[in-house]
Amino acid sequence: MPRIEWTRLPSPDVWTRGDKLSFAALARAHLATGRRARGAVEVAQSKCLRGNKPTLVAAASLLTDLVRQGWGLKVDTALNVYARPPAVASDPTVEKDRVREQELLKRDEHLATPSVQRFVADMERPREFSGRFVSIYNLMRDGLELSTELEQFNRSGDSTTMRKIIDPYIQIVNSVDRCQHTGLKLGDIWRYFRLTWSNQYTSTPGRTMMLLVRDRAARDHPIIGIASLGSSIVQIRERDTWIGWQTDELLAVIREHPTLSMARWVVQRLKSSTGEIYVGDLLEDGLYWPSLRRSPTPDAIERLRKEAATRRRKHHRFGRSTDFSRNETPGKSAEWRRRAESDLFRSKRCLALADLLESRMVLNQFLYPKPSTDGLRRALDTAEGRRAVSDVIRRSKSEAVGTEIADLTVCGAIAPYNALLGGKLVSMLAVSPSVVRAYRERYQGYASVIASSMAGRPIRRRTNLVYIGTTSLYGSGSSQYNRLRIPKEVLKGRQSIEFRELGRSISYGTSHLSEQTVRALVRLSEQNRTGIRVNSIFGEGVNPKLRKVRDGMDQLGWPAETLMRHGRRRIVYGVSLISNLLPYLISADRVPAYLFRKNVGDDVGRISDWWIERWLAPRSRSLEVLRAVASHRVDRPVRHGARVPKLESTEAD
Repeated sequence: MPRIEWTRLPSPDVWTRGDKLSFAALARAHLATGRRARGAVEVAQSKCLRGNKPTLVAAASLLTDLVRQGWGLKVDTALNVYARPPAVASDPTVEKDRVREQELLKRDEHLATPSVQRFVADMERPREFSGRFVSIYNLMRDGLELSTELEQFNRSGDSTTMRKIIDPYIQIVNSVDRCQHTGLKLGDIWRYFRLTWSNQYTSTPGRTMMLLVRDRAARDHPIIGIASLGSSIVQIRERDTWIGWQTDELLAVIREHPTLSMARWVVQRLKSSTGEIYVGDLLEDGLYWPSLRRSPTPDAIERLRKEAATRRRKHHRFGRSTDFSRNETPGKSAEWRRRAESDLFRSKRCLALADLLESRMVLNQFLYPKPSTDGLRRALDTAEGRRAVSDVIRRSKSEAVGTEIADLTVCGAIAPYNALLGGKLVSMLAVSPSVVRAYRERYQGYASVIASSMAGRPIRRRTNLVYIGTTSLYGSGSSQYNRLRIPKEVLKGRQSIEFRELGRSISYGTSHLSEQTVRALVRLSEQNRTGIRVNSIFGEGVNPKLRKVRDGMDQLGWPAETLMRHGRRRIVYGVSLISNLLPYLISADRVPAYLFRKNVGDDVGRISDWWIERWLAPRSRSLEVLRAVASHRVDRPVRHGARVPKLESTEAD
């Protein structure tokens, strides 16, 4: 196991001698043990907060978070404070417990907020619907009733009756539909049960499609589990390596085996990418002219880069997030043009156009006027040619990631179905043909916000869901995705659909930081003396919160790369739904070759039957499992694992 090094947390230049003493005292208080330790920390923390100095407030809050997450501390005689991340336990069970404790800190902080408490209370409050009183409890399956039925099934041995005990189906969640059995909004039902997870849920920008898996075999069709598909991020090393479209790797393959079709692909992609950039205002301002598309010049490219930098500075100074709400999609081309001409997107357009023209200028001597295998080979023999083709690959990849690749950001069963390996059922249904069809129906005709804002007109991408990725909560293993597959016979397909383990992710982010710390770091970021602001505008770039937190740590002079590694490595899984994944994703193939038959009937029922045969039936024979199922009761006082946990400060029933 590699040695874990200590990291110095330097004092910001604006700190006085008193600030340094207060911060060192807080660190020493955290090192104290015994009954008085907590009181010492509170006293030291209050001294750091007393003057409301932003850097000291942020530093004290961040230090406390690190300690809560298991980081070690030490203080030397010169008042220098050092931190060291917790070691990853070699025992998988111990490591799971460590990660779970860390996750619960953030989850419970979220549950304690007044708005969440009000939401939970409202969902649990009885209300009249269709002549009877109902609440969220009606959507929890009574475990004793279920275990009794499973016992009867085991005695009879009649497998045809199992679907009379558990009969799953998928319900797509939208913002307006309500449950026909309780009158509750489907979105509220999904949100309530997500609050029972051991980690806090945070929404991601882009596309989101939430699913409920319900049980029509029981009254009110209780919830078996929930899932959510969301837009994937552009760079995931483990996924991209497995697919084979890491830029350097794909470039090496093309270089080793150049083909005429690939040469034509490079030319076509360069043409289409350039054609999707709005240039009306650039033509008027003399920054672009039609002949540049075929014959770019270094001077024109440099002017575009300078304009991009100028507009970016103006955006940082004057941009407002209210001008670019991602929940508000323009309907007319004139509105898209208005977005395109904003400082943010004019900057992005100028920079993208400069890059594309530079690639065209380089490739002119190799692939124009007619692409050829020899021309591609000669281009890849030069550093400039390789850079140009790499840029084409990256742009093609970014288009597919946002539309035809999705991440399973939430996936799992709730009690009592979780004891019956219901999580495996929910996982398989989340990659089913029904979900692929629902995804296509929801986003068909949907204008891509970023691409349309760059083009000044609606740009509609392909909406064929061909790959779904996800990660385990724990890096030591995942019982939910392990050995999980849908055999080809189930869906009458050409290959089995499998959850493949692709590697372990780099543990990086803000999930180990409290909201108080995030707010303090954001405050520092917004007071950045350079005048550069992070505006939280959809389209600015990577996650705004990440950028703000990182910038806040930079203001402290603390190493963000080290402190944002929270030590929770997770297993990365990938599910390919087509056999021609790489050629299709880079648009070398026009049609996805799905692994299942498109017209297969009742795919949800077929997958459910497979789950019953492979997982549920054997599991239900265990007396220990049946006892676990029976422990979840909806009789008052409610003792059910699908209920949002009560915090110590809240009242019980």
